[in-house]
Amino acid sequence: MDLFTYYRSTSSYRVRIALALKGLDYSAVPVNLLLGEQRSAHYLALNPQGRVPTLRSDSGALLSQSPAIVEFLEERYPEPALLPQDAEQRARVRAVAATIACDVHPLHNVSVLDRLRQLGHDEIQVGQWIEHWIGLGLAAVERQIGDQGFCFGPAPGLADLYLLPQVYAAERFKVDLAGCPRIRRVAALAGQHPAFIQAHPANQADTP
Repeated sequence: MDLFTYYRSTSSYRVRIALALKGLDYSAVPVNLLLGEQRSAHYLALNPQGRVPTLRSDSGALLSQSPAIVEFLEERYPEPALLPQDAEQRARVRAVAATIACDVHPLHNVSVLDRLRQLGHDEIQVGQWIEHWIGLGLAAVERQIGDQGFCFGPAPGLADLYLLPQVYAAERFKVDLAGCPRIRRVAALAGQHPAFIQAHPANQADTP
């Protein structure tokens, strides 16, 4: 498999964690967003939206959008499972993933921040925007996850692979997580886990 990725992209990061948790081999193909490589004709032929990540599966299929890619990996390679067996618990796990993927991450995406700047907002206002939406979203996640282990138990799963990239973004944008002890506990555990270490932006070949 080939993963078209950018080291600092949180959506790419979550797919890298999923691949690492499942022990799957893949080749990382860096797409430099700062240089606009995602808008090249070559990349748009792979992903018409011009975003990362894109996964080329072992059958040659091109898959985009990180939730769809993660679901594909879960279905194609079911062990170790990223979702619990209980239907209600699966819904709770998916709710955390959706909070991050739908309500938090899109609001500090590069394209959104660039649009704010184009509309005349200065860097202080852009920073306040980021802090507001990440802080609000993670405060909700803090109330959704459990009191021990990873988000929903002793082993990492779907919620964790969405949460850790968002924690990375919070730290990058200097969002205060002092009021989120559960999230900080999960982040500390992930910091010692081989899959999360392997997937971390600092450990990617295209890291500056």
